[in-house]
Amino acid sequence: MRTYVVALGLGIAAVLLGTVLGGAGPLLDAVVAPPLIVRAALVGASAVVALALLGRAVTALAGGEAPKRERDMPTMIRGVRLAFLAVAAAAASAGWFVGHPLLLVVALVIAGVDVVETTFLLIVAGRHRIDEPEG
Repeated sequence: MRTYVVALGLGIAAVLLGTVLGGAGPLLDAVVAPPLIVRAALVGASAVVALALLGRAVTALAGGEAPKRERDMPTMIRGVRLAFLAVAAAAASAGWFVGHPLLLVVALVIAGVDVVETTFLLIVAGRHRIDEPEG
């Protein structure tokens, strides 16, 4: 349960950070337009993170390492979380690539909303598993 509280806190913090940065023009410009070499590194790192998250998402959505008949809902929900975090990382990469702040704000909002949403789904899936009759 502690992990869920931390995840909810991080998700809410990401949405709030996106909201604050969206209204702070000079600060957002400094984050979006660092020196060219730094921007190139941020684009590359974000793209690599997006691809790594996408790979992990596909594995989790396929049921992880478990046999096909033993797929569990929490693993698949985590796969959805990883897929949306990959989209957020790709949006951040695109934001730094084109130098536009809107894409970074969108990336933060995507990541934050996704983490909050999938955390609630994981809580519900965990409770549902407890309620299922055995047999």
